[in-house]
Amino acid sequence: MNDVIVRLLTEIYGASQAEELAEEIGTLVAERRSHLIPPENRGRGDLPLDETDAFLITYGDSFRRDGTVPLQGLREFADRKLTGIISGIHILPFFPYSSDDGFSVIDYEQVNGDYGDWKDVAEIGASFKLMSDLVLNHCSAKSLWFRRFLEGDPLYRDFFVTASPDDDLSMVVRPRTHPLLTPFETSEGVRHVWTTFSADQVDLNFANPAVMLEMIRILLFHIEKGIQVIRLDAIAYLWKEIGHPSIHHPKTHAAVKLFRAVLDVAAPWVVVLTETNVPHEENISYFGNGSDEAHMVYQFPLPPLVLDAFLEEDAAVLRKWASGLTGLSAKTTFFNFLASHDGIGVMPARGILPQDRIDRLVNTTLKRGGLISYKATPEGSIPYEMNITYLDAVAEKELPDSVRARKFLASQSIMLALRGVPGIYYHSLVGSENWREGVEDTGRNRTINRQKLQLDPLLETINEAGSLRNRIYSGFKAMLQARASTSAFDPAGRMEILPTEGAVFGLVRISPDKKERVVCLVNLAPVAKEATFPAIVLGGKPASDFIDLIEDSSMVPLRTGKDLTFQLEPYGVRWIRPRN
Repeated sequence: MNDVIVRLLTEIYGASQAEELAEEIGTLVAERRSHLIPPENRGRGDLPLDETDAFLITYGDSFRRDGTVPLQGLREFADRKLTGIISGIHILPFFPYSSDDGFSVIDYEQVNGDYGDWKDVAEIGASFKLMSDLVLNHCSAKSLWFRRFLEGDPLYRDFFVTASPDDDLSMVVRPRTHPLLTPFETSEGVRHVWTTFSADQVDLNFANPAVMLEMIRILLFHIEKGIQVIRLDAIAYLWKEIGHPSIHHPKTHAAVKLFRAVLDVAAPWVVVLTETNVPHEENISYFGNGSDEAHMVYQFPLPPLVLDAFLEEDAAVLRKWASGLTGLSAKTTFFNFLASHDGIGVMPARGILPQDRIDRLVNTTLKRGGLISYKATPEGSIPYEMNITYLDAVAEKELPDSVRARKFLASQSIMLALRGVPGIYYHSLVGSENWREGVEDTGRNRTINRQKLQLDPLLETINEAGSLRNRIYSGFKAMLQARASTSAFDPAGRMEILPTEGAVFGLVRISPDKKERVVCLVNLAPVAKEATFPAIVLGGKPASDFIDLIEDSSMVPLRTGKDLTFQLEPYGVRWIRPRN
């Protein structure tokens, strides 16, 4: 094994164990190497993704049809509605599980039999890049590993993090309000297991090298099955230490770097994405030095900041925040999203939005039929996330469908235009609304945004001209095709935020070779606005004829000269480049 892997293992486990562990990792890689086949659709630069890449985020059982397994329904939906506009699919945990809609994994190497099998996953992967979750902070309390722990099997005795109720755990950062330790009856008596997220999700002990080796083996197994993007779920909480907040521990960062180093040797085409729902500076710390940790991090402040901008009809805070998104290397980028299987995070907006604006987000969510989830802090419980579909959050139901769709798509255009790779939640792509009935059934707030869809009625409605779903899907399709048409949107390219004012948000995207430029404008207001920006951002050559990439039509500025001024309709979106 190479020196980087040995150095990281030394940092994590000490010099006495590093060489032996490196040899074991080398053996794992050697055993799998012949089965790790590079895909043809890898992108063209140091970052194996480009402007044609966008991911659908979905559960394995989101699209259902009687008489067929859900993964086959997903494949049919993808073949019919994603081909040519979305390159990849993030299938949320599709393994056997016991709770949390898949994030309490029982077996990391099996596909949930209710969803299908590995053959169904491979058939989706034949046409789309696959992203999957490595849920490595914890596993299910119903797993074989934990059962052996309870039975006192020596190989699993230290597989999970335990502590005493008498230990001072007051420093530990908590994402939930339930007790941190859960008592379990074992062959050795009661042991208290660290359960960061729920009593059914028992935290794995990475201080035990056997756990690290097992996760590396599973990582390579998933790549062998065709996974091209690995999402490290809840990674910030990986390493526990009494007397430490146990979030963003230095050894957690070293572990992410170790996964990256192993992939650089075994499968350099695989992208590492870290999921860390934390303030911005902590989030981007997972880029490491720009080439040694995550390729992508989630852009968690984006959902609340875009929603705030539309509520305020003012892009000032969003503009200031986006102006600070600098310093990315050619090997790193953001995973931009506005909606996901979880809610809209409140915590990433703290320190960016003033408290009264955060309060408005929370109150608007409740007014528009959503729910609020809370987390424990030393000061008491505070809002953690807003549980609501993004459509209902940003575009009130009282609007006509045509206006509602246009307003919603205006919000999504920001996510698609920013530097990074877009992730589109399936309920956003098809324009779904709050599912309060599901919350009543499960008692869980997050169910509001997790409704399973019957495939045939869904396709019929999407194809129905003028329906809300049709308007939203068609709008996404036009923007995604426009995005893929120019290297200006390459995630390794540049982005500059334009000095627009008020309700107009604007930026310019520049290709890595600087030959392609596109100005992206969006109007956050229900009335027409003018957007003015320096002509130099489009190459410095005055022109009277421009192309709107989304509508594939000519545009003529209201005014030209040193500055260019364009008219934007209410909730209008324009992606502009000079006619060649």
